[in-house]
Amino acid sequence: MKFLHISCFIMCILCSILCQQGNCEPVEDKEVLLEFVKKFPPSRTLNWNESSSVCDFWTGVTCNEDRSRVIAIRLPGVGFHGTIPPFTISNLPALQILSLRSNFITGFFPSDFSNLKNLSFLYLQFNNLSGPLPDFSPWKNLSVVNLSNNKFNGTIPLSLTNLTQLAGLNLANNSLSGEIPDLGLLRLQVLNLSNNDLHGTVPKSLQRFPDSAFIGNNISLGNSTAVSPVNAPVYEPPSVAEKHGRLSETALLGIIVAGIVIGLIAFGFLMFVCCWNRRKDGDDDDAFVGKLNKGEMSPEKAVSRHQDANNKLSFFEGCNYAFDLEDLLRASAEVLGKGTFGTAYKAILEDVTTVVVKRLKEVAFGKKDFEQYMEIVGSLKHENVVELKAYYYSKDEKLMVYDYYSHGSVSSLLHGKRGEERVTLDWDTRLRIALGAARGIARIHAENGGKLVHGNIKSSNIFLNTKQYGCVSDLGLATISSSLPLPISRAAGYRAPEVTDTRKAAQPSDVYSFGVVLLELLTGKSPIHTTGGDEIIHLVRWVHSVVREEWTAEVFDLELMRFPNIEEEMVEMLQIAMSCVVRMPDQRPKISEVVKMIENVRQIDAQTQQSSDQNQAGLRLSSQHDNDNDKSPSCTSSPLPKGTE
Repeated sequence: MKFLHISCFIMCILCSILCQQGNCEPVEDKEVLLEFVKKFPPSRTLNWNESSSVCDFWTGVTCNEDRSRVIAIRLPGVGFHGTIPPFTISNLPALQILSLRSNFITGFFPSDFSNLKNLSFLYLQFNNLSGPLPDFSPWKNLSVVNLSNNKFNGTIPLSLTNLTQLAGLNLANNSLSGEIPDLGLLRLQVLNLSNNDLHGTVPKSLQRFPDSAFIGNNISLGNSTAVSPVNAPVYEPPSVAEKHGRLSETALLGIIVAGIVIGLIAFGFLMFVCCWNRRKDGDDDDAFVGKLNKGEMSPEKAVSRHQDANNKLSFFEGCNYAFDLEDLLRASAEVLGKGTFGTAYKAILEDVTTVVVKRLKEVAFGKKDFEQYMEIVGSLKHENVVELKAYYYSKDEKLMVYDYYSHGSVSSLLHGKRGEERVTLDWDTRLRIALGAARGIARIHAENGGKLVHGNIKSSNIFLNTKQYGCVSDLGLATISSSLPLPISRAAGYRAPEVTDTRKAAQPSDVYSFGVVLLELLTGKSPIHTTGGDEIIHLVRWVHSVVREEWTAEVFDLELMRFPNIEEEMVEMLQIAMSCVVRMPDQRPKISEVVKMIENVRQIDAQTQQSSDQNQAGLRLSSQHDNDNDKSPSCTSSPLPKGTE
């Protein structure tokens, strides 16, 4: 018996190790999903097969962290026809998100869905489901329910009042009847019951929602304002002309004057439109997503404006996202920033997936060349390079889709608002940022036969990954764009001298830009900034002048000076940065060499630690070309790993 217990314990450990290495598979859930598509095949081919990994490669499928269960199914618009086969989807006990919207699903709401006790997000809108709404009691964790644009009838069930976590409810465009129950859901933020056959009054607990949530019903609001099922024609009394049969001279003169005024207004409006259409970018960036957020543009109209025929989002192999352009345009969005090559948006999809959408401007490539280059960029997989998940190309719009990094960019962490809530980037974190970014750039430079160039290295394009290492974003934008930073812009401060002359980036210019980022991490200053007297300061020139005067310690960020025993490492990093920003491209090190230099910055040797006085004595550089042969690091923290973290 004891041996059996030990064997079971060893098996559990082995299973845990296998799962951590990415070999774990939710076997039962995989069989359920294969059975589901076998009985309910979509018209659009899915890359679901027994030989591939559910968690890594199956479109629309997301697993939990230990890869033991499927927690999300997102298959919008894949062409499901008919009734959902029973005891298929419902046999996924850990399922939290289910999106089968925009298909051709018929029949009643599946009764066996009551087995999905962990369901939090349910999207079945734009199908042909009919019959009464289900009993919502089994789903205590539901946060969002969207059953709009179906054929449901009957009353709104009182069981909805049990959903204390419910934040969004959309039952619009069905055939629901009866009165609206007093749901009393305090967390409810979004409600849409429009275009049904409901009657009565709106309960007090729901009167906080706008009239548009109830329009298209025969109901009245708490203030007795009627909400009609249709927009009834407005009755107008007979005109004077109808009474008397002809117009008076005064009326005729008024009509002529009004006609002239209207003509002038129309002409002025046309002139305004012509001038407006000539404007580029600017407010159009905000309108792209902002109108959707405010409900000023329906998703259908937005898609018709921004999607050419037969064009759709192109996803890369291994991406388990399952949304389309319509989802993207429907998403809640905010502008993250406007850069040299376009505007970045944070988009939160209906299933709470968050992505970053880069809307490009002034793309110099045609569709074929653009797609070929995207394939090169999208094929690059590295933990220190932000992965391109999808792209979109049409005559009017070019989009790139990335994962969202919640920690923010290095630029925002360094130069964001300074206050009590701001967290200072300590030296360990800055070292990890530098090392991770260098490794990412080295991987980029090794791609495409060693010919790939980033072309836009800057702190706002470097993010912190889950391990708190630097991760490089916006690969490829400089190559496909014809834009160039303005001479006085912050982005211009990263630009190597030769790029200013030739307008063409190369790998040595990437090294220069990375050197500026290193100086940014060391000094806490922007690459181009102004003094109190509005004097423009270029970071590279300023550091050169300070080092020349042998006041090296004055270079470093004051926020770093409160951390003990790091001066030697900062000096070494400063030397690396200065070697990267030398004026002649052929005198700069390759990025692979820079990686090794940064890895060697931190070396632990407790027996040869120097005192603080010795460290201070080492804070002088004769020039940026010193070899510094007598290094004796004094840091007492843990060493940075060498190689891929």
